[in-house]
Amino acid sequence: MKRKEEIIAGLKAHGSSTPSQWRKNAEWRTANKSWLRYSRRIAMMMLDKMEEAGLTQKSLAQRMGCSQQYVSRILKGTENLSIETITKIESALNLGILEPCFYSR
Repeated sequence: MKRKEEIIAGLKAHGSSTPSQWRKNAEWRTANKSWLRYSRRIAMMMLDKMEEAGLTQKSLAQRMGCSQQYVSRILKGTENLSIETITKIESALNLGILEPCFYSR
């Protein structure tokens, strides 16, 4: 059986050389919770529509006039979207994101 010191040394050898960012990330998510909720909803709407239309991230990026990397960030649900970007998404996917806000009265 390994001695306590050998186990600790083994654990330290596998540890990261940089400090964990979990607290910083958790604080960021808490501070940005209100708009993150909407960003995730939009990402899910986009994924559903993309699957329905058989679109890839690359083809959606071409329709939106942006990079595939940016579409990927949007689809993670953590991108703070501008109204301009939302309207590009709506146009590219024939999707109503903002319209329900204006017709709910």
